[in-house]
Amino acid sequence: MEYCLNIGILFCIYAMLALSLNLAVGLSGLISLAHAAFYGIGAYAVAILMSDHGMSFWSALVVGMMLNGILAFAVGKILSKFNGDYYAIVSAGLSVIVFSVLLNFKSLTHGPLGIYGIGKPQIAGYTFFSSGSFLMLALLCATLFYVIFVLLDKSSFGRTLKGLREDEELTVCLGYKTLQYKSFAFTLSAIMAGVAGSFFASYIAFIDPTSFQLGEGIFFFTMITVGGLSSAFGSIVGAALLLILPESLRFLGLPYETAAQIQQLIYGALLVLMMAFRPQGLFGKYRM
Repeated sequence: MEYCLNIGILFCIYAMLALSLNLAVGLSGLISLAHAAFYGIGAYAVAILMSDHGMSFWSALVVGMMLNGILAFAVGKILSKFNGDYYAIVSAGLSVIVFSVLLNFKSLTHGPLGIYGIGKPQIAGYTFFSSGSFLMLALLCATLFYVIFVLLDKSSFGRTLKGLREDEELTVCLGYKTLQYKSFAFTLSAIMAGVAGSFFASYIAFIDPTSFQLGEGIFFFTMITVGGLSSAFGSIVGAALLLILPESLRFLGLPYETAAQIQQLIYGALLVLMMAFRPQGLFGKYRM
């Protein structure tokens, strides 16, 4: 039972990440590989402020959201000068920079040793210590993200984002300030990723820089590519599939190194197959 609860919590966290990334990539057409950076900043904000400064989970969560919002807004201005593959390459550079800071700024992040003893969320004196209660909280947050995505998708703002994604020059000719739309979408996506990182840090109670490398950002990108671009439901399906597939390898009794290599092979094969035969994903509405 505890194993199932653990899978449920990780699924909710991955669903938050997939929904947030799909907001930037699927709705807005911004091919971002910077999500691992924002995920890590949210996680480390909670870890440092709770473990080293005694702040509550919710206060630390807000600080992480603000840090991600400020960084994403500033970086978004730089990324707006690029398009397509160049956008992806420069955004990947942000993940590399943030990982290097987390690894080497030992006085703040504890470097490769990581941070232990991260606390749990509390509301009105109740601590979400058990896996069941934490799952309910994570599920509530994932549901909120789902609702936000659907509302944006159906709003006039979302339609403008999709117009920008399909033909930015035409959208500019219609009088829309596309840079502001892209900046808002990228910033909101980063803030949502930071929330997922906060939940991850609190649940695991230990983090180190290896959880926030560029490879994680590619993993998140694979989730929405498989599940479906510009689709809230596709984001959920992609998160579930890429969580369940590697977990199934546990029951084969394979050595850890072998299982890890097979896992990477599965991810790569899925990505190649989807891009070759169904570029919009299983439930997607948009072809990259």
